[in-house]
Amino acid sequence: MAHVEPANGELRITVMRSLAARQIEETQLVMASGATVSDALRLCGWWSADSGELAPVVGVWGKLRPLNHLLRDFDRVELYRGLRVDPKEARRERYAGHKARIAITEKLAAQRKRPR
Repeated sequence: MAHVEPANGELRITVMRSLAARQIEETQLVMASGATVSDALRLCGWWSADSGELAPVVGVWGKLRPLNHLLRDFDRVELYRGLRVDPKEARRERYAGHKARIAITEKLAAQRKRPR
């Protein structure tokens, strides 16, 4: 399917970031045709090349993209944050907690079945 630029040369862009788990910020932008991911981040005030900060990890519609990636109408730019916990380790910890709760439940059930 061919991409068609809007007649007025403006792009409607959504920029999203998550500062913490289940906390999402979203900004709607109208930009000129030819705008890049970097331009969108600068316009919403979330990052600028001259800020001295390291370049953020970004994507468009869930796919990693460089800061000079050209945006298209209705693109969603996503600013990714670093993970604080390894997802595999978090899953192991959740499973260990679940396993402990099952053991306690089974122990209580066995005590209730014992004749007095």
